[in-house]
Amino acid sequence: MTDTTFDAGLGQHRQWRLKMHTRLQHLAAWLENQDLLEDGSRERLRLLERQLNTDRITVAFVAEFSRGKSETINALFFAGQGRRIMPASAGRTTMCPTEIGYDPAVPPTLRLLPVETRSDPAALAQWRERPEAWVEVALDATDPERLAQALARVTETVAVSEAQARALGFLGDADQEALAVDRAGQVLIPRWRHAWVNLPHPLLEQGLVVLDTPGLNAIGAEPDLTLSLLPQAHAVVFLLAADAGVTRSDLAIWQQSLGGRPAEAASRLVVLNKVDVLWDGISAPAVIAEQVEAQRRSVAEVLQLEPSRVLAISAQKGLLAKLTHNEALLQASGLPRLERMLADEVLGRRQEVLRASVRKGLDEVQQLVMRTVEQRQRELTEQYHELASLRGKNEAVIRQMRARIAQEETEFKASAARIHALRSVHLKRQTEMLDLLSTSTLKREMAQLRAQLAQPGFKLHLGETFRATFDRLRSVLTQVQEQNLELQGMLSATFSQLNAEFGFSLQAAEAVDVSAVLRELDAIEQAHRQYLGLGQAIRLARAVFAEQLMRALAARVRAIFEALQTDIELWSKAATAQLDAQLKERRKAFQRRREAVERIENAAGGLDDRLREISERRSEMDRLRERVFEEVAFVLAPTATGEPMARAA
Repeated sequence: MTDTTFDAGLGQHRQWRLKMHTRLQHLAAWLENQDLLEDGSRERLRLLERQLNTDRITVAFVAEFSRGKSETINALFFAGQGRRIMPASAGRTTMCPTEIGYDPAVPPTLRLLPVETRSDPAALAQWRERPEAWVEVALDATDPERLAQALARVTETVAVSEAQARALGFLGDADQEALAVDRAGQVLIPRWRHAWVNLPHPLLEQGLVVLDTPGLNAIGAEPDLTLSLLPQAHAVVFLLAADAGVTRSDLAIWQQSLGGRPAEAASRLVVLNKVDVLWDGISAPAVIAEQVEAQRRSVAEVLQLEPSRVLAISAQKGLLAKLTHNEALLQASGLPRLERMLADEVLGRRQEVLRASVRKGLDEVQQLVMRTVEQRQRELTEQYHELASLRGKNEAVIRQMRARIAQEETEFKASAARIHALRSVHLKRQTEMLDLLSTSTLKREMAQLRAQLAQPGFKLHLGETFRATFDRLRSVLTQVQEQNLELQGMLSATFSQLNAEFGFSLQAAEAVDVSAVLRELDAIEQAHRQYLGLGQAIRLARAVFAEQLMRALAARVRAIFEALQTDIELWSKAATAQLDAQLKERRKAFQRRREAVERIENAAGGLDDRLREISERRSEMDRLRERVFEEVAFVLAPTATGEPMARAA
């Protein structure tokens, strides 16, 4: 990133995505114009275009109550509104998980899911598809005052009896200090279970999604939050109080939901907020700096992070500095450094992931295209030598050549049965792999775990059943991998035979890499372990919570299985597409050979003209080959401001 601010970096990221999308469209159009875009390549390019077009950057803010999450969000993203937008007053503010993004197909709206829906085991993804269950509040994005008033509804609470609170999953160990009790002895719980803000804002329109989470209770009580929303965030900002460091509840959030695999450390940033409480006006700046540095290193040691991933800021002073245009105060707040880290690490890393995905897809497209070009070159070369052998030959020889072409075409058509058999076996093996990854397979492999979670009361031996379930799921993925390798070997052998017999250039792609899916399954298993301990026994005893947990788990596993299904289907389509493309080229070659002989028979000097024409086409193929490499390289070339959005045709 050439700019140090997150908003500028996000704008650059969006421009990069748009340029890459335009380049892919240009490449697809050019390949289509050259009759080089077969079904496999077309589908691969469409998927890449869709990935770039729908990409979102999600930044999640996680902390206990009163750590300054909402103020940090205001300072980072919404200072341009001229005031606070997210509620950030003293005491508890955001009381439910809140997603802030923008969908142009939906009017500016605040949607609130009542907390009573916790009594229903439906997962959050299912509630999203039931708009009638949400309370909708229209938003006026042009009026910051009214906008802030509307968003203040995420702070609302409702008084319920202790029994009702427990029935809804509150009043666990982590809630005893977090929830207030009114004068009548009733418990004040969040009024809403989840909030979704659809807001036309420059950053949100460019693909930013902000997730604000309200403390340990919501994280522990909402499986969807821990198992779906947080793992899918591209960055998680974990806020602590600068003067308190890591408290017991802070550590519980970190260990249960944010720590874990070293691979996730790159997406975790720890922020010591409210550092301005140390600016007492008495201690020397150097002494204060030493205190902050000591606290940073202490926090890094407790959370087992590199000290560079722990930042000290004052979100409130940073917001004030932006509103009053006070550059000195802004720098003192430490907010610019957090913005730089988000821009450089989050956006930079996301762009690397997308670029790698585009590069991988284009490599596959290029291989398919080059095989078609090479097939055309080979056909032209064979046709040239075939016709050159006719120099000085009489009509009888020409008639023999016509007969040979007809015989070769007949033999080629006779191979259709073998190719049909190959397709049948291929389709059967593909179906078997997809069946292993189907919803019915998942239900069967997870039935025992679901049955145990559905049992009333405390779940004994749940850990053993949980481990056995994931062992079976890993076994399923291993079977898929073995079958894919077997199919790849069969295709390689058959393709080699066809290459030798017909001069094709078929090549079976490497088998789909299942290891990444296995690692993702391991991560899901590890994320779920926090719900198996004694601390969650009371929650697990509730049938509704146990069912929510099961549905969240099933949804996450189903998502990675479906992604693997898509990869296998693309892999299979690439194999059949190159076969179809080369069969198509061979049929065209037979037609061109017949036409050439006919022209030679019917016109004097036709042989020399035809040889000259073939030579010119061979030269065109050489140029086409180089152009393919140039077009693919152009898509992957670094983008620059002001560059043409597409190359000349």
